[in-house]
Amino acid sequence: MRAPFASSNASAGAGLVMIPAGRARSNHAEVARSLGTAIITGRYAAGAKLPGDGELLAAFGVSRPVLRESVKTLVAKGLLTTKARVGTVVRERAAWNMFDADVLAWHLEAGIDRRFLRDLAEIRLAVEPAAAALAAERRGPADLAAMEAGLARMRAEPSDSAGFAEGDLALHVAVAVASGNPFMRSIGGVIEVALRASFQLSAPVAATERETTLAAHAAILAAIAARDPRGAAAAITDVIHNGLRRHGAAA
Repeated sequence: MRAPFASSNASAGAGLVMIPAGRARSNHAEVARSLGTAIITGRYAAGAKLPGDGELLAAFGVSRPVLRESVKTLVAKGLLTTKARVGTVVRERAAWNMFDADVLAWHLEAGIDRRFLRDLAEIRLAVEPAAAALAAERRGPADLAAMEAGLARMRAEPSDSAGFAEGDLALHVAVAVASGNPFMRSIGGVIEVALRASFQLSAPVAATERETTLAAHAAILAAIAARDPRGAAAAITDVIHNGLRRHGAAA
């Protein structure tokens, strides 16, 4: 199957960093990814109609049912709408489901800039400190064990390794789970994309940066273990701000 709408480094705007997403597992998912990325990059602007089915079928080399399933996927994610006697139209950015894991991943693939990093950090700052404070009040032994396992993996793995990033993510997700609030747990997709972007852009490989990162995460765990809501909120806030400063995206 061809994917003529996939973005490339050569076409990225100045200041954008592109992070390839994992390859889709089915034809309809791959078509949705290609069209979604084309919409996010602005190839199809808000209000624009997609090409007709015939053109898209020829471009992607897929069946009509596959194309229809792809369009349904993008409609469900808020990127497209279908209108009788009009066709398939791109929706305005405000309608996109930015908490959707695919939409977030497609943003990384399309190209991210400092504004995108700040946007991610702002939603994390709106949720994660509150989640950490609740975790300090509600955490149980299993929650602490999950956080400790994440931190231990960070300490055991090289800073520029996938294992380090996975340990970082595991700790943050464990905090959200320990909050006992399922809405806060749903922020996990945003956290994952933010950490993936951070890891790809600049892992804390310098010795001083590594120690600062590990100490900051250890402070989250210590405050939650001590049932210190204010300390936990402050510690996770510091971690988010440190990531922004490392990438030059602090406001």
